[in-house]
Amino acid sequence: MNPGNMQKERKNLTDRLIAEGFLKTPKIIKAFGEVPREEFVLPRGRDYAYADTPQGIGYGQTISAPHMVAIMTELLEPKPKDKVLEVGTGSGYQATILSKLVKTVYTTELTPELVEFARANLQRAGCKNVKVIQGDGSKGYSKEAPYDKIIVTCACPAVPKSLIEQLKQGGILIAPVGGAWMQDLKLCKKTKSGVEEKSYGGCVFVPLRHGKN
Repeated sequence: MNPGNMQKERKNLTDRLIAEGFLKTPKIIKAFGEVPREEFVLPRGRDYAYADTPQGIGYGQTISAPHMVAIMTELLEPKPKDKVLEVGTGSGYQATILSKLVKTVYTTELTPELVEFARANLQRAGCKNVKVIQGDGSKGYSKEAPYDKIIVTCACPAVPKSLIEQLKQGGILIAPVGGAWMQDLKLCKKTKSGVEEKSYGGCVFVPLRHGKN
């Protein structure tokens, strides 16, 4: 598919996500229209980059379906001054969307090959405010804590305590919580009295993996 067709497919997908109610906020809509998803999939998947489905990117990992990226980005309520932690870099697509909406993104990835894949994709996209860290995302990234927002793009049986600890008071955390086959998308807001949780329906993500102790 040539670049002109890719741009048309991107617009068609963005328009469809708006029509279906997944994309609502003008600045997020603009970000979706600017980020070339074809640069974040494997070569064999480029022709299907704008299908609203997840795609395998190797090593048992996926790039999320566009509608799920839209849902999670909207729920995160990104602000221009936000410092965001992402757990599960994958190919770097979600981080690139966020890079256009916030000040800084720190994103963790356990698989070394995907760290390099994401870094190359981010560089090609001209993304300068995203830092990819190789490591166990369930532990967060304490060096840059606290964070205004945290987004977890892999399934966890419960939200890791370390992530809540690294979230600012008043901050928002989004995560798919549940078993290996089905999760509940949860929004957690850290308050003075504890953590408020709200559910946003079923979803399916690959499991959060842990590094060797």
